[in-house]
Amino acid sequence: MESDAAPLADAPLKDEGKESWWSTVRFVLLLFLLALFIRSCVVAPFSIPSGSMLPRLLVGDYLFVSKWSYGYSRYSLPFGLFGFRGRLLGGVPERGDVVVFRYPGAREDDLVKRVIGLPGDTIELRRGIVVLNGRPLPRRRIADFAMPVSPNSPCHGAPGAVREARREDGALLCLFPRFRETLPGGRSYDVLDQVVNGEGDSFGPVTVPEGDVFVMGDNRDDSLDSRFPTAVGGVGLLPIDNLIGRVAIAFWSTDGSAAWLRPWTWFSAARWDRIGRTG
Repeated sequence: MESDAAPLADAPLKDEGKESWWSTVRFVLLLFLLALFIRSCVVAPFSIPSGSMLPRLLVGDYLFVSKWSYGYSRYSLPFGLFGFRGRLLGGVPERGDVVVFRYPGAREDDLVKRVIGLPGDTIELRRGIVVLNGRPLPRRRIADFAMPVSPNSPCHGAPGAVREARREDGALLCLFPRFRETLPGGRSYDVLDQVVNGEGDSFGPVTVPEGDVFVMGDNRDDSLDSRFPTAVGGVGLLPIDNLIGRVAIAFWSTDGSAAWLRPWTWFSAARWDRIGRTG
């Protein structure tokens, strides 16, 4: 009788083990679905790969991009899930918004630029001055932008326009000519203009068609944007459907000096003053 009772006593333990295993799987699955929802519909991370948006964004900045700002397209979803055309809950950005978008050419890259022109706007550049709907955008010279030189941010630019200097502590700086540009309505931001009569300083005029926007990098002489067609690596007129979201906030920034095998360098490489900056 005692030998017959032993298997019955073990049965509840086996059931509890099976339930515990299923609870773990269910928790992991729910966690994955929650992360997928947040990544697809709320915010997504994005890292800055180039200096085309200096001085606002530095190489090594890590940002959260708000996905709901302009609605959702197939580029908003992981791996282009479902592959549908158009946008759900679509909206048009405002002039001056810093946006992340899928490159409209052959490459599958995500890029970041500033929206300058909306559907119906006429855009022209004269000697580097943006002319919006026939009126030059006000622009005034301000203090040079002093960029700390680091492994991911070397000092390179137009000879004679970009200079090197040192802080009192000996750190090397790269100085860029900087201007404050103001859009209709009073929204302003800083731009860099290294070269007078540079390659993209004369453009247009063009009228932005319905369904497109005109984007530019803040580092005007180092940005292949809507002034350049995709045939030469530029963005051209950007379809609104290619928008992924609006830059929201920087959650991390590194100067590129960290090494994975030396964890203490993760902190010494951090640009702490840039964390928390908004778009």
